[in-house]
Amino acid sequence: MAKIEKIELRMVDLVPKVKRTDAIQSFVSQETPIVTITDSDGATGTGYSYTIGTGGSSVMRLLADHLAPHLIGRDADQIEAIWHDLEFATHATTIGAITAIALAAIDTALWDLRARKQNLPLWKLAGGAKDRCPLYTTEGGWLHIETQALVDDALAAKAKGFTGSKVKIGKPHGSEDVARLSAVRKAVGDGYEIMTDCNQGFSVDEAIRRAERLRELDLAWIEEPLPADDIDGHVRLSNSTATPIAVGESLYSIRHFREYMQKGGCNIVQVDVGRIGGITPWLKVAHAAEAFDMPVCPHFLMELHVSLACAIQNGKYVEYIPQLDELTGRKMRIENGHALAPSEPGIGIDWDWDAVKAKSIAEFTTAIVK
Repeated sequence: MAKIEKIELRMVDLVPKVKRTDAIQSFVSQETPIVTITDSDGATGTGYSYTIGTGGSSVMRLLADHLAPHLIGRDADQIEAIWHDLEFATHATTIGAITAIALAAIDTALWDLRARKQNLPLWKLAGGAKDRCPLYTTEGGWLHIETQALVDDALAAKAKGFTGSKVKIGKPHGSEDVARLSAVRKAVGDGYEIMTDCNQGFSVDEAIRRAERLRELDLAWIEEPLPADDIDGHVRLSNSTATPIAVGESLYSIRHFREYMQKGGCNIVQVDVGRIGGITPWLKVAHAAEAFDMPVCPHFLMELHVSLACAIQNGKYVEYIPQLDELTGRKMRIENGHALAPSEPGIGIDWDWDAVKAKSIAEFTTAIVK
């Protein structure tokens, strides 16, 4: 039994490669907590999570002061027990984003460690359903982008074999959203998926109104149309439209997902490792979604989610938003519009440690040793 002897904490602040805007905010910075765990055999595992510009310092203090010290001396392979013990140790601050982001970095590191020691890639260790997954792109669909640029990006993605493109919606008047999406549909034809994302920007009545106006465009889904905690509103919307409703980016508990699925408030599950608290709860949500015949299309984190989408039977798409290029050597492999599951042991991320250390913020760099 190999026990945990050392935890290294770092945070890197990454600037998005392109301007990212949606109906309620701008994505100006990606604070990236990185956790590396070393066991008594000398094996290591690395995990990470993210914010979109705020809260990173709070995550790092929670890790350093309250979570990481609990790991010293634990059996690194008891991932389920560790996750629940850490959740209980912070139960006064759960359920919520700060705790979930911190738990995610630790839990992912433990899965990476386990997979490396078993000489297996994560996608096989976690299920092994398939070795590739279709991609759709979001990076060219932000709300500020002009219509012709949306069209050009969608055509370029289609030419590469991508399955679809996501376009942010939430312009001041619904006619603007209709015009932008209609132009994309006319250009790409009927065989290419168009996803939309509202980023929680609408009231129930406005979401119903806009969904009706967009009905003839045959959208793949409408994502986060309402505030994430308005389950009844999502149920009402789902009952009023044939267009699938996608949720999950802003849900932080397996029980939240259970309520959405049981009540019929969604059709597509977008569970995010960094928001749900790690791989351990992510897999539980994904398998629950299969029981409800719902596809899983995870939000963001493509470098990690490719392995998880390939691990499960109902993993439908991976979202293409390059995130870690500045910190990695080998990039996510793409072939004919599909993300290929990494073949290397672990979570499949080839960290460039020189780049990570160079970009780490000194005040948040901590080592906790036995």
